[in-house]
Amino acid sequence: MATETVSSAPPAGLRESKKQETRQLISDHATRLFIAQGFEQTTIAEIAAAARVAKKTVTNYFPRKEDLALDHQDAFIGSLARTVTDRQAGESALAALRRAFTDAAKAAEPVAGFSGPDFAGMIADSPTLSARLRDLHDLREAALADALAEATGAARDDITPRTAAALLGAVHRTLFQRIQELTLAGQDNPRISATVTAAADSAFGMLEPSLADYATA
Repeated sequence: MATETVSSAPPAGLRESKKQETRQLISDHATRLFIAQGFEQTTIAEIAAAARVAKKTVTNYFPRKEDLALDHQDAFIGSLARTVTDRQAGESALAALRRAFTDAAKAAEPVAGFSGPDFAGMIADSPTLSARLRDLHDLREAALADALAEATGAARDDITPRTAAALLGAVHRTLFQRIQELTLAGQDNPRISATVTAAADSAFGMLEPSLADYATA
């Protein structure tokens, strides 16, 4: 009679769920310490101790210290490109991005810059995080350029998608910074949302003459 082999390893779905829980636990403790002590002053050893994991576990999940503070960076980098890829029929890239930003501002979404005063202060007080945030804006713009090139069938050496991405990325970068400034000034999200929604109308409107029909689905 054949005997069954019983595996002690948890199912793949359970293992992945456990990994996500551990990752979130480490991130939460890191953010708490960064806000309380400052990013530059907080060590990986302190984060590991707070999360009750080994230092190697922290660095396995977050190879760079900045990743612990900016742990949604992948979603941020791909946000504008996804908006263009998922634009509605008959909608230009500009119209899609304008609509998406307005929706994000009304919902006070973190990816648009609504991070709260503690988090915004942590970024502003850290040269390392401020520099990394600039890098993320650059990476987001590059991803947008790729999406625009694909949407328009542009040749590899065509500068048009990169130029359009630079213009659209600059508007998003400016609005993101404005949200951070108003947050640090003590304004609440509803007031900030109203302010930047009006500012977005003006900023995106400046691009209408050149990009109104660009990359229309």
